[in-house]
Formats: sequence, structure tokens, C-alpha cells
Amino acid sequence: MNKQIPKLVIADTQGRIFPHPSLEGVGMEGGAFFRLSECDLIKLPYGSELFSLPDRLAACYDPQTKKNTIIEINPFSKKKERCFPVAAFISPGFTVTYNSAYVEMPKSSVLPLFSYAVVVFCKGGFYVAAIQIDKGLRHDLRHMDMRKIEQNARKFTKLFPSNRLIKHLGTCALTYGCPNAKNFFLHKYEAPLPVSPLCNARCAGCISYQPKKNCSAAQPRIKFVPKPWEIAEAALFHISNTANPIVSFGQGCEGEPLLFWDIIERSIRLIRAKTAKGLINLNTNASKPEAVGRLFDAGLDSMRASLNSAREDYYTRYYKPSRYTFGDILRSIKLAKRKNGFVSANYLTMPGFTDSEDEFTALKRFIDDYRIDMIQWRNLNFDPMEYFRILKIPANRFKTIGIRKEISLIKKHFPSLMMGYFNPSKGQIRHHS
Repeated sequence: MNKQIPKLVIADTQGRIFPHPSLEGVGMEGGAFFRLSECDLIKLPYGSELFSLPDRLAACYDPQTKKNTIIEINPFSKKKERCFPVAAFISPGFTVTYNSAYVEMPKSSVLPLFSYAVVVFCKGGFYVAAIQIDKGLRHDLRHMDMRKIEQNARKFTKLFPSNRLIKHLGTCALTYGCPNAKNFFLHKYEAPLPVSPLCNARCAGCISYQPKKNCSAAQPRIKFVPKPWEIAEAALFHISNTANPIVSFGQGCEGEPLLFWDIIERSIRLIRAKTAKGLINLNTNASKPEAVGRLFDAGLDSMRASLNSAREDYYTRYYKPSRYTFGDILRSIKLAKRKNGFVSANYLTMPGFTDSEDEFTALKRFIDDYRIDMIQWRNLNFDPMEYFRILKIPANRFKTIGIRKEISLIKKHFPSLMMGYFNPSKGQIRHHS
């Protein structure tokens, strides 16, 4: 960065984004502000989006006073209009290390379901506080030909006119921009197999269901339960036409797939009766150990269990489980490993909590005890300050080690543990020794 000041980025009342001429951008962890060093910053990844944050004041560092401060007025406005903090929703494959720094105004609305990386301006461009955790290109928009996706969505629907699941995936790809659905229509990577309109958790950041008083859901849930033959038909079509194919139950457009484990079991048996090729994966809250065992017996290859914390109290406050416990998740993981399954943790990451010393200690213990094979360091798409309120943690309560350092230390402690963002294919998986 040539010791250039990482300038604060703000937005005006029209949503135009620009750097402040003199103030320094800072990162935030749970309400605490941190100056950013060169090693904290990377160029804004391709496909990322910038947006302003309403009902909030931008926090920054003033090099003249050598103190953190708040800016309210747009320095370029002759009418002394307000300005707003700016955040980046970064591309898949990158993990946020610091959030955008701000102070909430009274009665501020809850932010939409995105992650909120701090963005600064330096060396003539935008930079963010993040780390690239996965170099895979499967969600890179530059490798997704929308004309071909549209053509194949029409083509596949004609090929399988009675298959409601394939039609549903067309809506996911063309209306809601789901990357996995797009890849299904490109014969690439991982194909989604949503099955469940219901869920046994009430996650605060659920992207497919939100109570009316909360922020809007990103997309609606699937409204039907596909037949086993519909699932198998879609899966076999993808597997037979794709290099290193993956098919996955458990998607953003559904609830919890294990609620329909019997449908999944029958569909897996139909798939495996036709081919041993490809990896069959389950993205899940892992709430039903017996069902998990049945699915691995049927031919399931891998399971990704979602967690926001390795500690029961904080998991429960965020997920609000119904008729299952944190202990059920642990039993599911243990059973999957006993069945020689590949197990990932979908570890929903939030600066200031995930990298707290207590959470780091709990995560190490969890990996030691259950020998999971992979951590997917995925950003928790949720309002940062609201998250701490839901967890009932006063802002800036914990001592933190930093997300970047935490990932480095986990690598050092567990050298055979895989790390990334995407579900690996059958040829990529490596079991944790």
C-alpha cells in the first residue's frame, strides 16, 4: 500500500460513493473500531457490491487529532447534507475480517441479509478487509454465460417437462441469481437439490423465511416436496454431463432437508442404482442423527453442518432450534464420521465474535473432539450489531485475536484440516487425520 492512508469511503444522500479527502477508514469488530494496516487489506474482489448503510453514522480515524471520530456531514455538500457509511458485500470465496465501522442512530432499522465488510480507498482503488479462503471459480460471474443459462433453462424444461424440480431451479437461476442453479444449467460444479418447504429452526438470518416485522427474506422457499424420481432425474442428468460433479441437498431456497430424509434416502438409492460417479452432499443443520445414518447407508458421501458457534448457548440464541438440541448436531457429526463420511462445518463467521478468545478455544476443542474434515469460513449475512444483541453480548465485550490470525492458527494446529468456502468434489476431499 506504500504507507498510503486507507481513506474513509462514504455515500451521499443520492447513494453516490466517494472517498473522504482526509479521514482514515477503520474496521469494526462488535462495536469496537480498529485502524487498518496494509496486511489487512486486499483489492475489492470482482463481483463484489458496494452499498450505503441507512440510519447510521460513519466511524473513522482523524490523523490530525489522532482519535476515532464520527462524521455526519458530507464534506463536498454546500447544503451540509448528511453522509452515510459504506460497506462491501464481497464475492464468494472471501472471508470478511473487519466490518464496516459505524454508529447506529436512534431507531435504526435492521440491515438486510448481507455481510458488511469495511471498504476503504487507497492506491486509486477500493480495498476491503478480507482474506481469500478459496480460489475456486464456481461462483465467479465472469464464468457464467447468462445467454447460455437462459437457453439451457428452456432446453432442460423441454427435455424434462414433468420435472417440477428442474423448473424450480430455472426460477432460482433466472429470478434469484442462485450461482449453484446457474451452474446446473451450465453443466458445471455443484447442482442444488432443494426438497424441503419446512424447517425446525428459526435462524435470525434465514434467507428464505423472515417474519414480517424483520428484514425481508432474500428469496422464497420451495413450495412443494419433489418426488424421489424428480430428484434422481435432475441429479443423474447433472452427474452424467459434468466433470467432477457434485449434487447437494440443502439450499438457500428451502428449509431443513432432514425433515424429508425419507424422500432423500429414496432418491439417493435411485441415483446410486444408476451410477457411482459424483459426490452426493447434504447441507444441513444436522438435527436428526438417525436420519443422517440412514442417508450415509444409502450412499451419501458428505455432510456440511451449519454452525455459528462451537458453543451451545450462542448456537441456540441464533438458530432457535425446535425439537432438536446442539447435542443432536454433535451426534450427527460423530455418526457421519463413523460411516466414513466427509464432514464439513459451515462456520458462519462474524468479526468480533468468531475471533473472540473464548470462541477460538471452543472451536479448537470441537475440532479435536469430532475430527471434522473441513471448515468453510463463510460470512454470516446479518446486521453486525443486531447479531450481538441476539446473542445477548454487550458490544466490544470480548478480547479478540482477529479473523485472519484465527484462520492462520487453526491451520497451524490442524495441518490436515481442509479449509475453504465451497463443497469439494469427490476427487478433492481429504479426510482429517
